[in-house]
Amino acid sequence: MIKDADADFHDSDRGDPTWSETNYFAFYEPESRLNVGLYALFRNTLGTVGSTICMNSGRSITPWEADFCDMRSSMPIPEPRSLRDYTLANSLRVRCLVPNRVWEVGYDDGDGTSVDVRWDALMPGFDIHDPAEDPMAAAASHASAEGKFAWGTAYNGHFDQTGHVTGTVRIRGKAYAIDCVSTMDHSWGPRPERGAPTMCWVGAHFSRDLAMHAIFSFDPAEHPTQLRFTHGYILERGEVYGLKAGSGVSVRGADRYAESIELTVTDRTDRSWQLSGSGLTTFPWLCWPNMVGFNVLLRWRCNGLTGYGELYDFCELPALTALNGTPATRVSSAAVPAAR
Repeated sequence: MIKDADADFHDSDRGDPTWSETNYFAFYEPESRLNVGLYALFRNTLGTVGSTICMNSGRSITPWEADFCDMRSSMPIPEPRSLRDYTLANSLRVRCLVPNRVWEVGYDDGDGTSVDVRWDALMPGFDIHDPAEDPMAAAASHASAEGKFAWGTAYNGHFDQTGHVTGTVRIRGKAYAIDCVSTMDHSWGPRPERGAPTMCWVGAHFSRDLAMHAIFSFDPAEHPTQLRFTHGYILERGEVYGLKAGSGVSVRGADRYAESIELTVTDRTDRSWQLSGSGLTTFPWLCWPNMVGFNVLLRWRCNGLTGYGELYDFCELPALTALNGTPATRVSSAAVPAAR
């Protein structure tokens, strides 16, 4: 169960320089296909924080083709340390007005590009490790390896949360009104820069009354289109239904971005949901060294409804370069340190 205290920093293993804590806020303006992601990754033990501010509305395959990018890797963590109220050296500012419920998020590069939005949660944070909330976590106490998925150890503590985002984004002076339903997350745990498994993180938002979020794993070498379900939920009319099963097929282009995706998920009440998504944008999110998230803003269809949401296929660079061999290979588990 996610508690108010989880809005702030957690006790870290001060002997582990890989310990990390993250804030991630994403939102979009569907008419212009503008997809915005604000991210901070705190390396608590090292005293540094990396942050990316990314805005993209097209088919970008390099960061400089996007509408806007500001990527920093080693800024000092502001003192006194607080995740509830901070401003980074890149100007990203986050204020948590109600723990894990309401945030004000802003950014201003001083040259006409800015963000000023409010995030209002539509649900409590969904704890992927709580058997009372996540049927997959409950199954993990028996035989389900998928239910134990924690992205190596990066998600040792983790919640996802769907919310309503309102405000304004400006890109070199051009204003975009933001009024959408989207999904954020917060995680904490050791996060080495080598050894994390692949992961597909995806959200589909149809209204304040219906949204889906799910995490899948996949094998980019042997079964690149097949998605293996690990965690997720349906949010329907204010009630959260943890997902107990799921499967998916993601059809990716030559540049590895999802062009289309078909999902079938089953919630805790045994209802089956079919969702179909088509890619609108592409962007290579370099969230930290050695990791790329192949980001797509998708248009979704479900039960006659149309929605929008993000997909990230996360792959480490050594795993991707292994695919360049003939034949393509996966990285040997003996060749790299295991994600602890």
